Amino acid sequence: MEAYFPILMFVLVGVAVGVLPMAMGFVLAPRRPDPEKLSPYECGFEAFEDARMKFDVRYYLVAILFILFDLEIAFLVPWAVVFSDMVAIDSLKVFGFVEMLIFMGILALGDIYAWAKGALEWE
Repeated sequence: MEAYFPILMFVLVGVAVGVLPMAMGFVLAPRRPDPEKLSPYECGFEAFEDARMKFDVRYYLVAILFILFDLEIAFLVPWAVVFSDMVAIDSLKVFGFVEMLIFMGILALGDIYAWAKGALEWE
């Protein structure tokens, strides 16, 4: 049971660091609500539209393209880190390189398709 004591302390300190500032703010913060403070806030303007308005489809397209580029980097960096270890093993020398070329080719096709469809154009 003594082996779990450091873990228990870690959890307790983590909870205290997360909960204590919020509790102190709740207890010590002044409460003076007025209609101005309780009104909805939208970038300095009065709320003038319904919150459930439709977004332009280009917003979602940019988000998907971000995920595509992010995936590319997220898989390329760890591969580059271990590439020197892969080259040291004869059976993985060509295999690791070809596998990454295939992966990059698929992502490049996605990039080319998005470019051809005009997804990278912004008006």
